[in-house]
Amino acid sequence: MSVLVTGGTGYIGSHTCVELIKNGYDVIIADNLSNSKADVVDKIEKITGTRPAFYKVDILDKEGMERIFFAHKIDSVVHFAGKKAVGESVQEPLLYYHNNITGTIILLEAMLKYGCSRIVFSSSATVYGAPKTVPIKEDFPLSAASPYGATKLYIEGMLKDLYNANKELSVTLLRYFNPIGAHDSGLIGDNPNGIPNNLMPYITRVARGALPRLGVFGNDYPTPDGTGVRDYIHVIDLALGHIKALEHMDKPGVNAYNLGTGKGYSVLDIIKTFEKVNSIKIPYEITERRPGDIAECYSDPTKAKEELGWTAKYGLEEMCRSAWIFENKLSKPNS
Repeated sequence: MSVLVTGGTGYIGSHTCVELIKNGYDVIIADNLSNSKADVVDKIEKITGTRPAFYKVDILDKEGMERIFFAHKIDSVVHFAGKKAVGESVQEPLLYYHNNITGTIILLEAMLKYGCSRIVFSSSATVYGAPKTVPIKEDFPLSAASPYGATKLYIEGMLKDLYNANKELSVTLLRYFNPIGAHDSGLIGDNPNGIPNNLMPYITRVARGALPRLGVFGNDYPTPDGTGVRDYIHVIDLALGHIKALEHMDKPGVNAYNLGTGKGYSVLDIIKTFEKVNSIKIPYEITERRPGDIAECYSDPTKAKEELGWTAKYGLEEMCRSAWIFENKLSKPNS
């Protein structure tokens, strides 16, 4: 079975490509490399022994996307490509709406034109907005606290509308919580271009001295230590969730699943655990809250367990340890 992975050289995308190849799928990657690097394809090949087909193309490039579908008989799409920084989306909302929504429309048009009817969409826990209670279930009310979250919510709605117009489609919405960690090989991990927007790559760069200190956005939230609480999940667990989703897409329909551990950890919990398992001190300072952030967000992953047979296996210490191994290998590639 051939699977097109948009954003496949990115953090979650690259780990998912590895697991897809290990499970016998033919993988085609489309990525514009705006927040990733071309050598990730080499690393996927080194890990798996198989080189995925790679196209440097933007999902906004209609002709480029159609060329991929013309060249390959694509059975399914795993759609990661999109801008994903909450804070940046507040500052540049039109950029996010244009890139994420228009890009998805172009992808879906190509799928329909070439007879591809299965898509796994990389959604987000941000579609729940600021939940009144936790843990969060899939049937909770949906809303968005940022333009980034709004694009995810709108695309979910767009996919539901498309299914209503075309009952042959099979759509799985995977609502991610907070992926951290890296592949066991240390070859791939969270390596964004420029200053990281996510917590763990910022911590690892502070740990190796590339950045002076970590900024903790607010310590006045209504949480046990005042810092934001999130459901952190190992990226390999998250990648395996996509395999399970593809295995359960034989029937048309739209299904949504939370992918998380069901446990909430604060920013300070992450810092302390990272310091403990890696024996390194992380300097940090408390700064103002980040626009669009909420106090507490963690999942109830029961539905994914019952319907997909998926559960998260890795713990927080393994996530912190693997992230630091990746960062060290990144800074010392021959070590």
